[in-house]
Amino acid sequence: MNSEWLILGPAALYMMSMTLTPGPNNVMLTASGANFGFKRTVPHMAGILGGCFFLFSSIALGLGVLFERFPAIQTGLRWVGSAYLLYLAWKIASAPPPNLKGDAHSVPLTFWQAAAFQFANPKAWVMGLALMAGFLPESGSAVINALILAGFAELIAMPCLAVWAGFGMAIGHWIKSDTGWRAFNVIMGLLTAACVVLILR
Repeated sequence: MNSEWLILGPAALYMMSMTLTPGPNNVMLTASGANFGFKRTVPHMAGILGGCFFLFSSIALGLGVLFERFPAIQTGLRWVGSAYLLYLAWKIASAPPPNLKGDAHSVPLTFWQAAAFQFANPKAWVMGLALMAGFLPESGSAVINALILAGFAELIAMPCLAVWAGFGMAIGHWIKSDTGWRAFNVIMGLLTAACVVLILR
C-alpha cells in the first residue's frame, strides 16, 4: 500500500467523531429506530451511507468547486432541504404510537429519500469537504483515490449510524404508554426541526 494511505487511521478517527455526534441524520435514525425497530431502519441507514459516498466522491471530483462558482445552486438546495426537513419533522412529531399506526404511517424513510437528503445536509457537506481536503492522497488516480476514501469513510460510519438506530430501538422498548410515545415523537420532531437552523445559518 502507498505510504500516503497511512492517513486512513486518522481519517477513521475523524469519521467516527463526526458520525457519532448529534446531527439531522442521527436524530431521525433515533426516531426511526424507536418507532419502526432496527431492521426497518436499515434502508434509512443505507441511504445515508450511499448518499454520503456519492456526495464525498463528487466533492473530491469537482462538485465543491461548482458550488463555489454558482452559489445559487447551493442556496437552492439549502431551502429545499430545509423544507423537506420540516416536513419530516412534522411527520415525526405527529406520528401516533406504534400500536396505533396504520399503513399510511408505517413506512420509515426510504433509501432514496435518505440519500437525496445528504446533498442538503450541512453536516454531510462539512464532513465531506474536510475529509477530502485533509486525507485525499495527491498521487495516483484522482477518481480511484476519491472512491477509496469515500468508501472507507462510509465503512467507518456504518457502525456509528447503527449505534443511533440501536439507541432509538432501546428507547422504543422502554416507552410503555401512548402518552410517552406521543411525547417522544414530539420531542424528536422538534429536534429535527431545530436542525434547520444549521442549514440556513
